[in-house]
Amino acid sequence: MTERRVRVLIGKAGLDGHDRGAKVVARALRDAGFEVIYTGLHHTPEQIVATALQEDVDAIGLSVLSGAHNYLFRRLLELLKENGAGEVVVFGGGIIPPDDIESLQSIGVKRLFTPGTSTQEIVKFVRDAIRPEVRS
Repeated sequence: MTERRVRVLIGKAGLDGHDRGAKVVARALRDAGFEVIYTGLHHTPEQIVATALQEDVDAIGLSVLSGAHNYLFRRLLELLKENGAGEVVVFGGGIIPPDDIESLQSIGVKRLFTPGTSTQEIVKFVRDAIRPEVRS
C-alpha cells in the first residue's frame, strides 16, 4: 500500500486582496511534502468548501486580513458540517485579535496564526493535526 500525501487547501475568502502570506504558507507546506491546493483570491466560504470536498482535503487553511474572520470561519465550519466533512481540520491566519482567536478556537478552528509566525511552526502544526490514519 502506498502512503497518500496529506492534502491541504489554502483559501482566501471575501474581498481581501492580500495573498502574499497565503502563498508563502502554501509554498512552505508544499516544500514540506504536503499536496497543496490554493484557491486564489475572492472566494466565498461556499466555494472554498466545494473545492475542499471535490479535492478530498484533510485540512483547510484560511487566510483572512479583512476583519471578517468571525463570519468567514463560522460559515466555513457550518458548511463543512452540513456537507458531512466536519472532520476536516480548519486552521488559519491573519490579523485576528486575541479575544477572537479564543472565540474561534472554541467553535472548532484548530489553530490561528498571527503575523510573524514561522512557516516551520505552521508545517509542524499541520503534521501534528492530521490524524495518522489519514496519512496511510
